[in-house]
Amino acid sequence: MPANEVKRMLAAAVAAAEDRKAEDIRILALDPAESGLTDYFLICNGTNERQNLAIADEIELRLKRDFQTFPNSVEGRRQAEWILMDYVDFIVHIFSAEKRAFYGLERLRKSATSLSAADLNAEIKSAIAATRAKSPKKPAAKRPASKAAKAAKSGGTRNAARKSPAKPAGKSSSASRPKAPAPRRSKKH
Repeated sequence: MPANEVKRMLAAAVAAAEDRKAEDIRILALDPAESGLTDYFLICNGTNERQNLAIADEIELRLKRDFQTFPNSVEGRRQAEWILMDYVDFIVHIFSAEKRAFYGLERLRKSATSLSAADLNAEIKSAIAATRAKSPKKPAAKRPASKAAKAAKSGGTRNAARKSPAKPAGKSSSASRPKAPAPRRSKKH
């Protein structure tokens, strides 16, 4: 997947976590030489298990809706003390405060670069600006003429369209239907 797309997905996951009031959100850009597992870790925590589930649900919903992608696997939903969502290019870790302190993923990944959401959004904007600068500029297209100008140009008016309405599809005209024989009248003498 292109790096810009991954960063946009990661930014959407961060926004979803923020919407569900996740605490202490951290993004770790992992060193490629050290980790062949993934590119980024998104680490956050909630105040209780129900909030952890709500954060996970919101991230999954937002990425499904905006990017049509699902996590390859989700672990820890039942206890909700540490929910791990694997999106291949990044992994989301949602902890309870106690489990986050106990496992200390930030300490384990000392070579990882810590990013803030603002840094990530700035990277996305600069990548978009660079892409736009590289693409050739298209000449300005002519604006379409107004309906009245088109009607005057073609010689038609709204009233002309009303006189001969289009027939609905699938219906045949009365001229093509066979006519029923007229009833016979008896002559009176």
